[in-house]
Amino acid sequence: MKINIFFLAIVAFSVTRLNAQTFISKAKIEYEVKSDIRKTTLAGDNSWTQMLKDQLPRFKTAYYTLTFADNKSLYQFDHWDLTAGKLPDFIKNGDDENQYFYNYDRGIYEMQKSIEGSNVNIKDSIPKLNWKVVNENRVIAGFNCRKAVAVLLDSVYVFAFYTEEITIPGGPCSFNGLPGTILGVTVPRLYTSWIATKVEVNGVDVKSIKSVQAKKDISISELKALIAERLKDWYSDDPTQNKEIQERKAIFTWQALL
Repeated sequence: MKINIFFLAIVAFSVTRLNAQTFISKAKIEYEVKSDIRKTTLAGDNSWTQMLKDQLPRFKTAYYTLTFADNKSLYQFDHWDLTAGKLPDFIKNGDDENQYFYNYDRGIYEMQKSIEGSNVNIKDSIPKLNWKVVNENRVIAGFNCRKAVAVLLDSVYVFAFYTEEITIPGGPCSFNGLPGTILGVTVPRLYTSWIATKVEVNGVDVKSIKSVQAKKDISISELKALIAERLKDWYSDDPTQNKEIQERKAIFTWQALL
């Protein structure tokens, strides 16, 4: 009799835990995106950049939202953090124009990117990253997350933290492909981090999750060709500046493709 009571107690406890564990399939996540502009936009040792480094904050910080429901998501700009000072437009670099729409059922995504002041619209199959899950955990925005590592464009390491408690297999920008939602990302070579600050499950504006409207779409391969064409004019007659220019060209390319 005691054994039966003990068995029933275990079953009741297990059922309670299963009922208590909820999985979120509709929500809005806010991300803080922070980039070190001294290492990217203001890289270099000339007098002009040194003057700006003394006048501007070290980081540009923006907030984006990822809204998702019905296996679709929209990631877009929300607002700048101007508490450290106002940023000139060339530092913002058109970031507030960028949008990412994902339809996971169809396996496609649409991305609007600002490339040197002009909006370019990309439509293609969802790119896949080869993630390796490692034995490290972290709590972000109240959710238990696991760490995963991937390599972007053959040489750029991406360190991400994802939670299986939120079911959409995406995250900020074009980071996706894990068994849950990415709440934190760091890309050291871009000197940039994306960290979720809050998750809202009530009052989600489902109607806002729609494809990016464009007169013309191009593919990822066409975007790469466009970037290569734009970068042809990035050169210097001073050989001492070539290393710096190559690094800036690489950062520009990685940022454009994210």
